[in-house]
Amino acid sequence: MRIKYPQLMMVIACMFWVKTACAQDNQIPTTSTGIEIVTKLDQPKKTPKFKEKDLAGYLLVYFKDQDQSAYMAISSDGYTFTDVNGGNPVFIGSQLAEQKGVRDPHIARGPDGAFYLAMTDLHIFGKRAGFRDTEFERPAEKYGWGNNRAIVLMKSYDLIHWTHSDFRVDKAFPELGDIDCSWAPETVFDPLKGKMMVYFTIRYNNKEANMYYSYPDDDFTKLETVPKKITDIGGIDGDITQVGNQYHLFYVSNARVLHSVSDKINEGYKSDTTRINPDKISTEAPNLFRRLGTDTYVLMYDVYGARPSNMGFSETTDFVTFKNIGRFNEGVMKTTNFKSPKHGAVTYLTRSEMKAIVEHWNMDFIVDD
Repeated sequence: MRIKYPQLMMVIACMFWVKTACAQDNQIPTTSTGIEIVTKLDQPKKTPKFKEKDLAGYLLVYFKDQDQSAYMAISSDGYTFTDVNGGNPVFIGSQLAEQKGVRDPHIARGPDGAFYLAMTDLHIFGKRAGFRDTEFERPAEKYGWGNNRAIVLMKSYDLIHWTHSDFRVDKAFPELGDIDCSWAPETVFDPLKGKMMVYFTIRYNNKEANMYYSYPDDDFTKLETVPKKITDIGGIDGDITQVGNQYHLFYVSNARVLHSVSDKINEGYKSDTTRINPDKISTEAPNLFRRLGTDTYVLMYDVYGARPSNMGFSETTDFVTFKNIGRFNEGVMKTTNFKSPKHGAVTYLTRSEMKAIVEHWNMDFIVDD
């Protein structure tokens, strides 16, 4: 793969032992990120097994407003999470994004065993950090809050070596017109297409926000199909999970988490205005994961209206009733070495992957045999 000079400079900047600046506070981390940006991945000879008995833990990705960078944490039981890098960022926004900041990280596993990480390319404090002269990249009067147009796409087999692409949606698909933003990309496997599907929010005219889907190339460096609208529901921050023969879509409208179900992955969702999350303040970024070995699903969401911000959680077994289990460190869900995570997502790890992560980041964490 040929690398242009700016891309080469980014690769060099993101190498394993580089120290980097946290953009908002202009702080210099004293530890490495623990990851390495590579131009090509070597697929393992054996694809990890994903049967229930082969999974031993959970991986959480999240970001923080303080540095517009992303983090990873692991858990053996799905209740208590420990940051892999001691509370320091693993994905530095200033090195990975056109706007020098990343938000809304989402991670998913593919049938090939790879981890697919997608993030919003946006630094909301770019002016304060000295990356631009205006509050946002373009006038907020016309394009609204944020108004970014790129998404960050990364792929890894071991959570250490990652490919990286900063993909401008508007440049790749001029037929989309003058879009306001490309927000909160997520990835899910589409069994009918036999491919990973990327879906995200596109907004027009500072008011018309809807969820769109597209299919990436196998290397996860670009979108290959023109994004199409998933549904006419309207809303942002979609999260799609297959449960049996149905697809559950959790999304956000008016700072509330809503829910819809379809037998198709990217169409057929019907509008329902019932608020799922118990919070009375602003929430966004729903993400669904199942507790291993049970039929209980956990709905996680960003309670960004809280001060300080936090993640909230509800549990369900039937997707009709949802039990509020509180927020991080205010109920059964705990963090050990970090606080105030934002807009996160959870996927699963095998026991060997857990052990490799603990060893690589030299974590004080016990993985049960």
